[in-house]
Amino acid sequence: MSPAPEPPGTADWYRHFGTIDAPGNSACYAEWSTAIADDPELIRRIDEWPHNKRQPLLMLAAARFLGARIGPYAGFRDFLDTHWDGVSRIVLSRSTQTNEAGRCAALLPSLARIAAAEGRPLALIEVGASAGLTLYPDRYGYEFDDGSGAVTRLLPAGAAPGTYPVLRCATAGPVPLPAALPAVVWRAGIDLNPLDIRDPDDVAWLEALIWPEQDFRRERLRQAIAVARTDPPLLVAGDLNEQLVSLAQQAPPETALVVFHSAVMAYLDAAGRERFRDTIALLAADRGCHWISNEGHTVILQADGSSVVPEMDESRLRGRFLLLEDGLPVAMAGPHGQSLEWIEAAPA
Repeated sequence: MSPAPEPPGTADWYRHFGTIDAPGNSACYAEWSTAIADDPELIRRIDEWPHNKRQPLLMLAAARFLGARIGPYAGFRDFLDTHWDGVSRIVLSRSTQTNEAGRCAALLPSLARIAAAEGRPLALIEVGASAGLTLYPDRYGYEFDDGSGAVTRLLPAGAAPGTYPVLRCATAGPVPLPAALPAVVWRAGIDLNPLDIRDPDDVAWLEALIWPEQDFRRERLRQAIAVARTDPPLLVAGDLNEQLVSLAQQAPPETALVVFHSAVMAYLDAAGRERFRDTIALLAADRGCHWISNEGHTVILQADGSSVVPEMDESRLRGRFLLLEDGLPVAMAGPHGQSLEWIEAAPA
């Protein structure tokens, strides 16, 4: 019997990010990450951090938070040599809490049809909520483009143009787009370290997590922060498996409760994800809770070798997220909500 293959190492992680995730999104990050993968000395330094701190986006964002500029790898490498202690400090004290409001475009069809089926307004809980910006799907504008020239536009009622971000999403397949935005009357989130949209350092960190060339995302972030500041969400600090049930009990009983997450399950090991699924099942039985999962296949490599979404062929996803409603796959989404391909069969 041949021995089990070695699990992918840090260099493989950076090479995957540089050749699969970054191309088409950031030429700078693609160049930096592939070069890091071929830089044994830098890989050695990164391997001195805990496993969950070695991820490419965290290290790159930490460097940019400290002032690293977009440019050739040689200049970035010199920056790392000069600022390594500071980069390490940020990496060890922060986490990849990308709070991408654009993901609401991928979540909206599911949220709207839950609200329509229940005939009630929504109460939302996001696990891994960061600053809570994806808790406002009812406060943003949307443009869904199916590529045929038909664009479905949805706007928040009563909001003045320019006071909210407009989320643009390319669609394919029978996406169940709503005629209007669903009503959300209660919103809350859980995070190990919630970010405060009133704290300049936390806002600067959110901006550093945006990929270098994506200025449109930076502007969208600022607009979403302005929306959230008018009605800050309830954010609870702690482990999602410890806090979810008690937080769900605070949701108004007359609402349809939805627990959702994006790019979060990868930060739990297999046992933690199993415990979360058990908790969701308990809430579904006791409270009629719905569950929306928006996760990648191998967003982050686990120390135990487990994957995030074993049900889907990784080659089909190719850097996209798999969207599940109550455990059933319904769509594939761009990681920042930029696309949505519906794979669930249209109703007869």
